[in-house]
Amino acid sequence: MPLDPQFVERMLAGDRVAIARGISMVENEHPDAVALLRSIYPKTGKAYCVGITGPPGAGKSTLTNKLAKLYRSQKKKVGIIAVDPTSPFTGGALLGDRVRMTDVELDEGVFIRSMASRGSLGGLSKTAREAADILDASGCNVILLETVGVGQSELDIARAADTTVVVLVPESGDSIQAMKAGLMEIADFFVMNKSDRAGAEQAVMSIKTVLGFKLHGEGWMPDVLQTVAQDGKGIEAVAEMIEKHRASLESAGMLVKRRAVRLEERIHELISERLHVTFWNASREKLLSSSMEQVLSFKTTPYDVVEKLLAT
Repeated sequence: MPLDPQFVERMLAGDRVAIARGISMVENEHPDAVALLRSIYPKTGKAYCVGITGPPGAGKSTLTNKLAKLYRSQKKKVGIIAVDPTSPFTGGALLGDRVRMTDVELDEGVFIRSMASRGSLGGLSKTAREAADILDASGCNVILLETVGVGQSELDIARAADTTVVVLVPESGDSIQAMKAGLMEIADFFVMNKSDRAGAEQAVMSIKTVLGFKLHGEGWMPDVLQTVAQDGKGIEAVAEMIEKHRASLESAGMLVKRRAVRLEERIHELISERLHVTFWNASREKLLSSSMEQVLSFKTTPYDVVEKLLAT
């Protein structure tokens, strides 16, 4: 059954039910999901995507909530994709970030979607980028991608966002720990949230010291801003820094380059997924199963089995 063009039109017009259905189709790998993404692709590329990441408990959801409220006061349409840890029972989002976004959850100009990370190491759902495309095509001016802060591999968010904001708190640990988590490499700037707590000034200084030792491309030097997101303090400065970074990227011609690199990586991923699905057909699965006894008894090696599978 072909994709309903009226459904696509409703989605592009900003119909919330159609947008929600479209994201569900992508998330659940519906047979029409690729056709949907293909049809909306020419309408994408207008929204600015901001990634918000950092360790659990840093106040990412509160910061996202307050930023969305500020953008709405500027008459901008906002999309929020909040990626949560996956429930081991349902495969769905575990925390449901929207419960913490009380300022904007009922605003017609804000679309919030909680998505499950589904085992993605970088804290970003595999389909979150496709969901961002749907929000982009439906007329959002700003898309806020908030990830589960796993503190290990955060490259996913840097690959998906135009500007990456890393949120920390004074208790996040010393600067060396921050470097170990790989956060230094991906941050376009840092936000020291809950900076009314003891140790905030020292934490900011230690991050700035580490930043002083690191080389940065694109002619941009990451800064550290202080906020108390719960009270709304420092939110305007964060929005201004996002705009400043955007202007810096655009003037250097780096925004187009960043997006081109992202698209290339995405095509690589799509091909890898397609090849994986195509390769593992019933006959190869059967050949693998029949070879396992010989591998376990050391009569052959896993490498020989790989060669045999590739040769079929």
